Amino acid sequence: MKLFIDSAELSEIEAAAKTGLIDGVTTNPSLVAKAGVPFEKLLLRICELIDGPISAEVTTLTAPEMIAQGKQLAKLHKNIVVKLPLTWEGLKTCSALSAEGIRTNVTLCFSEVQAMMAAKAGATYISPFVGRLDDIGQDGMGLIRGIRQVYDNYGYETRILVASIRHVDHMRQSVLAGGDVGTLPYKVFQQLLSHPLTDSGLARFMKDWETMKG
Repeated sequence: MKLFIDSAELSEIEAAAKTGLIDGVTTNPSLVAKAGVPFEKLLLRICELIDGPISAEVTTLTAPEMIAQGKQLAKLHKNIVVKLPLTWEGLKTCSALSAEGIRTNVTLCFSEVQAMMAAKAGATYISPFVGRLDDIGQDGMGLIRGIRQVYDNYGYETRILVASIRHVDHMRQSVLAGGDVGTLPYKVFQQLLSHPLTDSGLARFMKDWETMKG
């Protein structure tokens, strides 16, 4: 599974990049607004930090406007992936951009049928939001398993980008369910290696080593 950082904070992205474990970045208008850096300048800086897919979301609602903005974003850097909403206008845009070889990430997916439609439109990535489904009492990870079955049934090449990851167990379940990519906040990324037995085992090894040296 590939790991993306879901952030527009350059300090977080740079720190994650230094681990050598990050394959890409996802952003959205909310994250960009919090970063306080002009959109295109921010994207180019992120592209300097991470040599992988960088999702940049359109901020218009009609297909002609989204197509124009998507083309503009794609021209900024070879690694830009145009992020589109899962609406009729968004899927029209997805079809048009995909036909021109521009990679797309269709976001705000909450059902298997939506995921199928995005795949038919040629989406490079589909972003199901597991945490938001959990928030309303539905089974977010069940959606990942369902999309995996749909895509495998029909040979769709769209990659499942598990989004709205809230904790380490979401990552564990994503791996088991066959997600292609997990995009996670920097805080959750930092927690992926945490385990009390690892910490206690290392402490014991070091204590024994110091005892032997003494």
